[in-house]
Amino acid sequence: MLRYLPFLLVLALWIYAFIDCLNTPEEEVRGLPKVVWVIIILLFGEVLVGPVAWLVAGKARRAPVGGGAPAEPSRGRRAEWVAPDDNPEFLKSLKENKEEDKKDDEALLKDWEADLRRREDELKRRESGEDPQPPQA
Repeated sequence: MLRYLPFLLVLALWIYAFIDCLNTPEEEVRGLPKVVWVIIILLFGEVLVGPVAWLVAGKARRAPVGGGAPAEPSRGRRAEWVAPDDNPEFLKSLKENKEEDKKDDEALLKDWEADLRRREDELKRRESGEDPQPPQA
């Protein structure tokens, strides 16, 4: 079984490079047209030249957003994704939602307390033998 592992790894790399090349937008392909890269990957895939060439030189690789070195300037690009605890707009919306939820919770609590008092009064009347009112649904 172990003797098939190198063949399977070469096949996996070949398939990955082929699919990556097909899914890459034309403007991100470097050096050669996309069709030529597909042909190179397919023709030279068995000896790993095509897939490795694609992965090294064919696609313009971008650093992840916010993943560069801390001293690296942002080059005028705004970060597309910010962690929630670093996003002041998100934190402000949490405070606003918290205040609204607090008001809703207080109103709900008052309704529950009134219902509890009504049920306690009804239970006391039943226990004392008074004629209870039929439950209101």
